[in-house]
Amino acid sequence: MRNDAVRTLFCWVLLVFGGRVSCDSVGVNTFILDGTWSLHNSNGSLSLKAQVPGCVHTALQQQQLIQDPYYRFNDLAYRWISLDNWTYTTSFSVPDNVKASKKAVLVFEGVDTVSTISLNGVVIGKTDNMFQRYDFEVSGLFKDINILEVWLMSAVTYASERRKTHTAYAVPPECPPSVQKGECHVNFVRKAQSSFSWDWGPSFPTLGVWKSVRLEFFNNSRLISFSTSPKYDAVHSCWTVKVELFFDVTLASKGVVRLSIPKLQSEAKFSISLVPGLSNTSLILQINQNVTVDLWWPFGHGQQPLKQLLIDVTMDSGEKFQADRLIGFRTVELVQEPIPSSPGLSFYFRINGKPIFLKGSNWIPAHAFQDQATAVNLTQLLVSAQMANMNVLRVWGGGIYEQDVFYILCDQLGIMVWQDFMFACALYPTEQDFIKSVREEVTQQVRRLKSHPSVVIWSGNNENEAAIASNWFFIPSAEKPRYVKDYVNLYVENIKEIVSQEDNTRPFLVSSPTNGVESEKEGWVAQNPYDPHYGDVHFYSYLSDCWDWRTFPRARFASEYGFQSWPSLSTLSKVSVASDWNFNSEFSNHRQHHEFGNMQMLLQAGLHYILPNNTDPVQKYQDTIYITQVMQAQCVKAQTEFYLRSRSDIVDGEGHTMGALYWQLNDIWQAPSWASIEFGGKWKMLHYLAVRFFSALISVGVEDDDNLLIYAVSDSHKDHTLKTTVKLYRWNSFTPQCSLESDQAVVKAGGVTKVFQHPISVLLKNCKNCTRQSCVVTFKLSSSEDGVESPSNDLFLISPRDAEGIQKPNITFTLEDAGGRIKINLHCLYPALFVWLDVEDISGVFDSNGFLMISEEYTIYFTKWEPITVKDFSAKLHITSLRDIY
Repeated sequence: MRNDAVRTLFCWVLLVFGGRVSCDSVGVNTFILDGTWSLHNSNGSLSLKAQVPGCVHTALQQQQLIQDPYYRFNDLAYRWISLDNWTYTTSFSVPDNVKASKKAVLVFEGVDTVSTISLNGVVIGKTDNMFQRYDFEVSGLFKDINILEVWLMSAVTYASERRKTHTAYAVPPECPPSVQKGECHVNFVRKAQSSFSWDWGPSFPTLGVWKSVRLEFFNNSRLISFSTSPKYDAVHSCWTVKVELFFDVTLASKGVVRLSIPKLQSEAKFSISLVPGLSNTSLILQINQNVTVDLWWPFGHGQQPLKQLLIDVTMDSGEKFQADRLIGFRTVELVQEPIPSSPGLSFYFRINGKPIFLKGSNWIPAHAFQDQATAVNLTQLLVSAQMANMNVLRVWGGGIYEQDVFYILCDQLGIMVWQDFMFACALYPTEQDFIKSVREEVTQQVRRLKSHPSVVIWSGNNENEAAIASNWFFIPSAEKPRYVKDYVNLYVENIKEIVSQEDNTRPFLVSSPTNGVESEKEGWVAQNPYDPHYGDVHFYSYLSDCWDWRTFPRARFASEYGFQSWPSLSTLSKVSVASDWNFNSEFSNHRQHHEFGNMQMLLQAGLHYILPNNTDPVQKYQDTIYITQVMQAQCVKAQTEFYLRSRSDIVDGEGHTMGALYWQLNDIWQAPSWASIEFGGKWKMLHYLAVRFFSALISVGVEDDDNLLIYAVSDSHKDHTLKTTVKLYRWNSFTPQCSLESDQAVVKAGGVTKVFQHPISVLLKNCKNCTRQSCVVTFKLSSSEDGVESPSNDLFLISPRDAEGIQKPNITFTLEDAGGRIKINLHCLYPALFVWLDVEDISGVFDSNGFLMISEEYTIYFTKWEPITVKDFSAKLHITSLRDIY
């Protein structure tokens, strides 16, 4: 694990603000209206101060009018907040000379969600889309003291009313499953779909002014926004950068634009002419062919150089605009082409001409209240993703288009972004006003995000093709064509069309999962969007044995899969009381939003582990949390390793897997979920295992027809000559009972190589003191030439539940202060399974955790993300192994 990444955690936040994505201007006066506003509810019974940007829930909590909304059952107790209407009010003054400007525009970067906005009693506009920026002209409305009001209607009420007016036919789903305790008809409002509840999150349909507000005064023109699109010209073997400038113009005018990238010795001047109204111009900057352009690479495949592009606009009318942005040069292709000896098509990403295996996870909103999702929170999560060797995150379509800081950090960290548009697990209306709002939303978001090299693909929605094809909503077959027509209208004739017009530098998929071009051939809704011969696949199976790799689809690309676990007691204790700490408590059942989720976790864990049976209910609760994390970690590890080793294989026409994105990276609150990082940033056992199974070189061991097969999986850009060392240990001894070493083998770059094969029956026969029940197999790849080696891995020949000879390891520890880290020296009497170190709410990460301790002494380092003494660390350090919970 790279501790330097942790040490620079907060430096990334500073880097975010190193390049300006807004502009400095002359001739345009800007007044920021963020800050403290007044807020009151519909009948005036509540009146308080509120911050903008912000939301009603946060304001109420900050004024101590409500508790933490996440506490215990407050998601139900505070439903009234979302069902009421609220008004934000502020007053301000502007100088007379500014008021005399020809045009004044009030800019709302984001309103959540349905509002009527007035200035000095005059209605200036309405909003109905959380994902849009709104510009309202307010010329001539100013007084000495100006009153700005934003009246917010309950999104729950609005969605219900919209549903009632849609009488021609139903647009399912009507409501979420009852276990989610959510609100209905979220598909009728352009708002974070998960805000009405999801199977991993609460129902908090927020209201507020969730992004910045400002006034802009000018006489002739203002620069609204700009975008940059580097593109490689294969015909002329050179790079160009397309720069698009979007203006608001009162009078026709001309000007000069100077574009330059100093580090690439590239510069050009352009004459532009602007016409009244919304005017835009596109310019092409040719990159100096005598200068080497360093390419932007995904993490693990190269560096992420970013070059500063400078934009200088001078209009004849006197306005001047200056802006800059960090840009990266890279190409991206989604390759869907025939595979020899296999039906179907490939599905993989080629970055800068090289096939890249996408390793990562899925991203959901970091908080139910977006003003609480700070740059530090996002940085911590993204650095944690990179520390786990991830090179991609899929921004899931039921949440939000993330903050600018998210994408800037992904650019810096080399984390590719699979960007969904915000539609998920539902059908949607296609009335003219809805489509019009969506078109503006998509246009704005593509223009905002396409400048980022990290964004490698657009995807129209999450699982909506599958919803129609698999008939999730029990639509009669005679009515299906109507819904397919609406689907094509929304995602193809509108969203895809806009993306094609706005951005031709990266691919577009209509849905996920999908069969890609095969779905297109079938009229955009394939008969089976989960066909492993095409596209990407989502796969969940909670009751099948997750250790049996034969149950997993050998898909071209696995973009969702996973298993639930519970977060640690230290995380849960922030929102619960001691009486809640029982797996069958009302609180535990309330927090579980996935139908039968708690039962499924225990059933899956019971296949391979002895379930906790402590007579102390709190200890049993902690042990149960531990065993769910062990189960989740091992299940996702087994499935991910299967996908990783399937990249070079074709078996019965299936294989060539080129992506593994488990569900999900982060949590939105303190509850059971599929996440590998708990709410608050603490790593679960899964995340520690991801560090290993997403490493650039790993060894994967499987049992197949009594054969022990070991594969080397390499993301390297060059071949390596490696040997495999295999050892068998008894559960009660640190001495290997057998040790085997393979011949050296050439491990292919960017591929999978079988490096070891041996019959297990013969292996056990020759290893006199070992049986399936008494021994575990460990293995590792190494090279004597270049020092390359893989993390150690292991294979259980039988479930730990049925293993013989596992002893209580009696792990003890000593601690040392190592500057920014704490050194933990472990000692145990016997081998220990799934050794788990927990330091409650101390912020930081261990360099290893959830491991097999197969030596008497073991050293672990903890990197601190906050100041902590060794004494305080020692008081909170708890060590658990599998045998300890019996």
